[in-house]
Amino acid sequence: MDCRTHETQPAARPIDLPVDRDAELIGLVAGGDRHAFEVLYRSYFPRLTRFLHRMTRSAQLIEEIVNDVMLVVWQKADSFDGSCKVSTWVFAIAYRRACKMLHRLDEPLDCFPDALAGDANCQPERHFEEHCLAHALGEALDALPLAQRAAFQLAFYHDMSCAEIAEIMDCPVNTVKTRLFHARRRLALLFEGQLEGRP
Repeated sequence: MDCRTHETQPAARPIDLPVDRDAELIGLVAGGDRHAFEVLYRSYFPRLTRFLHRMTRSAQLIEEIVNDVMLVVWQKADSFDGSCKVSTWVFAIAYRRACKMLHRLDEPLDCFPDALAGDANCQPERHFEEHCLAHALGEALDALPLAQRAAFQLAFYHDMSCAEIAEIMDCPVNTVKTRLFHARRRLALLFEGQLEGRP
C-alpha cells in the first residue's frame, strides 16, 4: 500500500514546470544563484538582441541595453511578483531602457550603416533574392514609428499577445491593437514600395 501511494505521488505533481522555468530561475536569482542568472542571461540575450536591433540599429547600444536590463533583473529579481510572465517583465524593462537611450541620442539613427554591408562572407549571387526581400522588409520596418515597430516586433517576432505587449509598453490593449493595425497597413504599402523595381 505504501508503494502505491509512493507511485501516485509523481503523477500528482504539476506537469507544467518546464513552462514556468523562467519563474523558477527568477526565484533562484532572487536568492543570489549565479548559475540560474547565467542560464537566464543566455536564454534572453538573443531574444532581447533581436528585439532591440530594430529599435536602435546599433550593436554598441544593443549590448549596453541588454547588459543594463540583465543587471536590473539580477538586482530586482526579488521584486518580481508573478503577476505577469517573466518574459513580459524582462521585455518591459528592455523597452523602457531602449526608449530612454533613444531619447538621449544626439545623432539620427538612420546614420548607422547596414550591418551586412561589409561582411566578407556574404555571397550575394547565392542569396540575392533573400537579401533584397530582407532589406525591403527592414527598410519598411525602419520607416514605422517607434511604437508601431516595437508592437509589431513583439507580436510577430516574439509571439506575444496584445495583453503582454500592453504591459510591456505600458498602454491599453486597444492602443496596442490600433498600433498593430496601422503597422500592418503601413508595412503593406511601404514593403510594396520597396519591392518596386527590384528584380
